[in-house]
Amino acid sequence: MGKKDYMTTNTLEQRVGELLRAQGWTISTAESCTGGLILHLLTNITGSSEYVLGGVVAYANEVKEAVLGVPRSTLIEYGAVSEQTAKAMVTGVRAMLGTDIALSVTGIAGPGGGTAEKPVGLTYIALAGPDGFLKVQRYVWGFDREGNKNASAEAALQMILDSYKG
Repeated sequence: MGKKDYMTTNTLEQRVGELLRAQGWTISTAESCTGGLILHLLTNITGSSEYVLGGVVAYANEVKEAVLGVPRSTLIEYGAVSEQTAKAMVTGVRAMLGTDIALSVTGIAGPGGGTAEKPVGLTYIALAGPDGFLKVQRYVWGFDREGNKNASAEAALQMILDSYKG
């Protein structure tokens, strides 16, 4: 694909950027298994500094707890890869950075780390927005590590479009 082809492609991150600009909104992320990939995609777009404020890569539970305010009891009772942790991560980063919307992702990218109850590819993505909006989606991806990370990042961006583009 040449430069001209790329410039005419309307990628997910471009569409999310257009939506954020149109709404006058800012965004932050709290990423675990994606390791900053969502912010990487968003900041590939020229002018993204208008709406991207920042984020936290909270790979370790200690960072989820100390930086994002995920309660230790949540991590102990439900685990790092859970709906409850995804919710706590997204509300924590949104409050900390003061953004209009925020995303969080926590999951098991693989190839190791899975169990029968929490298989490789299990991912929770949370979106928080104005007026108390909070949504969590659960996925089980069937790709390799990089594929699971990419699928999670794309699903997170699509979640914004699905939630706010009626």
